[in-house]
Amino acid sequence: MASRRRFDSAQQEAYLNLWRTYDRLKVIEEQAFGEFGLSAQQYNALRLLRSVHPQSMPVLVLGSRLISRAPDITRLLDRLEKRDLVQRVRRAENRRVVDVEIKPAGMELLDELAAVVRRVNHAQLGHMKPAELKELTRLLEAARWPHEEPGGLWGRPESLATQSSSGAPVGGESEHGGT
Repeated sequence: MASRRRFDSAQQEAYLNLWRTYDRLKVIEEQAFGEFGLSAQQYNALRLLRSVHPQSMPVLVLGSRLISRAPDITRLLDRLEKRDLVQRVRRAENRRVVDVEIKPAGMELLDELAAVVRRVNHAQLGHMKPAELKELTRLLEAARWPHEEPGGLWGRPESLATQSSSGAPVGGESEHGGT
């Protein structure tokens, strides 16, 4: 009996491995955040709002900064607002713009989650060596950068700026810029 190839191409094999890895690591995250009645996306929104506290952030800016797209940012914020973790405010000078800010209960929840998030990150990738993590990050950035919004927060990383179009480093090893 002839053996069948598992994948149609190297690109498909890499993509399906990436998808499987995401699925396995996401289970760990979902279990931890689920204990607090949060999704990872809600946690990410709170974290971003904390980064500008005591200022607020326009809803559309918040949506653009989330790690993964949130097609229904309104519903995400509804849930956080219902729990008294955030507050939305319309600007007096432009009622069409809605700002969102983190409330004290949201700050307290993030403080409570800090150790949990460290444990989650360790459970997800703590088995890898620092050099492996650095290389993994570089490879993920290389795979993602052509598909990012121009000028966005997740745009072309510094680690790729010194590479030729073939992907080879220009002028020696490149340093990872981090995200």
